[in-house]
Amino acid sequence: MNFKKPKKILKIVISVGDESGIGPEIILKALCSNEIPENIDFILVGSKKNLHNAYKYFRSLGLKNLANPKNFKIDDLEISSSNNDTKSSYGNSSFQYLIKAIEIVKQYPDSALVTGPICKKSWSLAGHYFSGQTEVLAKSCGVKNVGMLFTAKSPITGWRFNTLLATTHIALSEVPKTLTTELIHSKLDLFKDFCNTYTDKPTLKVAGLNPHAGEEGVLGHEEKDWLNNSLITWNEKNRAIKLLGPLSPDSCWNSSVKAWNDKNAEKHDGILAMYHDQGLIPMKVIALNYSVNTTIGLPFIRTSPDHGTGFDIAGKGIAQPQSMIEAIKAAVEMTHNSRLLNTH
Repeated sequence: MNFKKPKKILKIVISVGDESGIGPEIILKALCSNEIPENIDFILVGSKKNLHNAYKYFRSLGLKNLANPKNFKIDDLEISSSNNDTKSSYGNSSFQYLIKAIEIVKQYPDSALVTGPICKKSWSLAGHYFSGQTEVLAKSCGVKNVGMLFTAKSPITGWRFNTLLATTHIALSEVPKTLTTELIHSKLDLFKDFCNTYTDKPTLKVAGLNPHAGEEGVLGHEEKDWLNNSLITWNEKNRAIKLLGPLSPDSCWNSSVKAWNDKNAEKHDGILAMYHDQGLIPMKVIALNYSVNTTIGLPFIRTSPDHGTGFDIAGKGIAQPQSMIEAIKAAVEMTHNSRLLNTH
């Protein structure tokens, strides 16, 4: 008699994020979506009391498509506040939820982390001086080379749209000082490994730093002085990669629009942006609510919705859960693809 080997059940650990924002709402909406794969063992990390209160509140507004927290495992953390600063209190709680969620994911080989939105200012007020969750993850895992990658699968063509950031949460004035050949090479190494999980011979594009990629030094000197050569030297060691760039940033993502909407359009596998807004603006415009933030280079998969806390609409019941849904779906897809994991 033949017995089928049972599939391993994947654990998805979700840190609730800042509970004064839209995190609880989009999580409860996402978890009842029929787009979420079956046989997922969810663990929510946050305040059980707050999650149940959120459920009751949004039900009172007439919302029906909500997951009931009582049907999920909740790692209950009730964080006491040492002061009367509500913003600081929420910041501290969301930070502690993330730390606990990381601890849980580390315990299970078949698990992934999905993080709810946090407020960096609230973290700072609570004494947690990190520029984002990515930096906390890198420190907690002892990993120096991580990448902030934004990914989205087109619902029209099924094409996966990827943008990696060379620099992340730093002031624009610091970007030229931070960019180096070593940094570009390290990010391209991460990007190559990520894209190789989908194709053997990826096509990667690199956006220039300056308008028109410097116009041969007329509009900026970084491309001419070192960026051009850094791409050439990296490509010489990675000849299986088709590397294009540095390209004029104002047109670099034009082909992404076509690939997102047209199955017959020429496809590329990823674009390396030099700084945060250069990559995030086209990503959010093209992919809208389907964009997901993921941290590559960690020993586990981490994804997050590609938006903030939405304080202006919190509590109104109108927050769109699609990016959280996509974050969960991406976490499942990427975790099943073990080649994405940094096991070194």
